[in-house]
Amino acid sequence: MASVVFLRGVNVGGSRTFQPSLLARALAPWDVVNVGAAGTFVIRNPIGEAAARAGFLAQLPFETHLTICRGRDLLDLAAAKPFSSTPAGHDTRPFVSVLAKRPRTLPHLPISQPPGEKWQVRIVGVSGKLVLSLMRRLGKTMLYPNEVVEKHFGVPATTRNWNTIVTLCEILKAE
Repeated sequence: MASVVFLRGVNVGGSRTFQPSLLARALAPWDVVNVGAAGTFVIRNPIGEAAARAGFLAQLPFETHLTICRGRDLLDLAAAKPFSSTPAGHDTRPFVSVLAKRPRTLPHLPISQPPGEKWQVRIVGVSGKLVLSLMRRLGKTMLYPNEVVEKHFGVPATTRNWNTIVTLCEILKAE
């Protein structure tokens, strides 16, 4: 089964920049597919996690944290349609954070930051290493799901919009 690699904090704000398409090309023997500029890749050929981690890190011109998950985990998550009951609206967007490892204990959910009616990030579910959240834009100060997830789970994470997860699943299904 394919694997999905998520790089953390790359191509953001002009720091730790690289060309994802060139990285995918350098790892062509693994049949790597680049998805966007945020450092998200599908490895279609079976390869062990340690080898994948070493291969990616050897090709990057800087140090970064990366998380690898099984493609099956994303497909199972998408099949469950976790955001199907999310109220429609342009102000609420679904996200998935991928934890570096499973937390020892799970916090009580949902978690809203800030608490109350003016929440900007709401963590609504967990599936293994995948944390589901919603983000709303309210006011000038913005909270992002990644910082809220890391604070409450105590584990490094990287976060992607649900649309990216859907795209990953389309690539995985086509395998």
